[in-house]
Amino acid sequence: MSGPLAGVKVVEIAGLGPTPFAAMCLADMGAEVIRIARPGQPHLLGLDYDILNRGRGFIELDLKAAEGRAVAQRLIGRADALIEGMRPGAMERLGLGPADFPDHPRLVYGRMTGWGQAGPLAEVAGHDITYLALTGVLHAIGPRAAPAVPLNLLGDFGGGGIYLAFGVMAALWHAARTGQGQVVDCAITDGVAHLAAMITAMQMAGQWTDRRAANLLDGAAPFYGVYECRCGGHLAVGAIEPKFWAEFLARIGLDPEEMPPQSDVARWPEARARLARHIATRTRDDWAAELEGSDACAAPVLTLAEARAHPQNAGRGTYVRHEGVTQPMPAPRLSATPGGLRPASQAEPLDPAEVLAAWQA
Repeated sequence: MSGPLAGVKVVEIAGLGPTPFAAMCLADMGAEVIRIARPGQPHLLGLDYDILNRGRGFIELDLKAAEGRAVAQRLIGRADALIEGMRPGAMERLGLGPADFPDHPRLVYGRMTGWGQAGPLAEVAGHDITYLALTGVLHAIGPRAAPAVPLNLLGDFGGGGIYLAFGVMAALWHAARTGQGQVVDCAITDGVAHLAAMITAMQMAGQWTDRRAANLLDGAAPFYGVYECRCGGHLAVGAIEPKFWAEFLARIGLDPEEMPPQSDVARWPEARARLARHIATRTRDDWAAELEGSDACAAPVLTLAEARAHPQNAGRGTYVRHEGVTQPMPAPRLSATPGGLRPASQAEPLDPAEVLAAWQA
């Protein structure tokens, strides 16, 4: 194993979405992660495409049985960190909560939930979209008619998995210096609210309204939005700074003097309509050829398949073919101790006795 987390041992209680994503991030950076799965638990996408579970093996334990819990207790007792995504109280009922390891004061206990360990909704089920709804962020995304669903990237992975990995790393750093572990209470709602810090600040300063498609970064500004092209594809424009806006207009053949002033918010609809008509006269790829490599801050909206083949992503090696599956490389990239891809999720469970023996050393 290599990477900045080489030597760090993590137990992962099998789950969906943000918890395995956090475990993947830790494993990509060199941590030795062992997943505890229910006997016979199916893989969400099948082993051939189980990217979220890459880089680590698993053992099967029935945590409702005394024998399974005993093995889990021994394994957790030898780990640096544990991550789980169960409802509040579930691990305690199994005898595997933070207080059940008094002889392991350095243990970092990472808890991933939608609403957090406390609060009126702590025990209530939810999903990415409901967490986004109650943070106010979902309301801010999309056209005026209705909010748009931003996949499950913003909640599960942005506000959830990444924050869990970050919190575990912060707690491990503290434990290394003080010998004291702690609980990481990671709520998706907290993470999403934190991600929206700049938008919140803009609203507090009177520079953001709660109306969709009426603000600088939500598609209202003619210089920051998506336009349909003649072919049905789309062009993304993000030319916020005046010099980039001027270059964009010049490259697509519009005279800046004939366009409404960029700073005239009242005339944004007029400017946007004119720009939309102009962009609709050519195909997405025509515009891409005109704008590629410039400071116009515009790019073709690619499909997922097209993105993997784009020269920028290909040249940087953003995606790699690993064990027969194309997948993203670990991120971010470290100069001295980079992460890396290890074998994909194993097809068969590991022997718990062998894992315990290895972790005893």
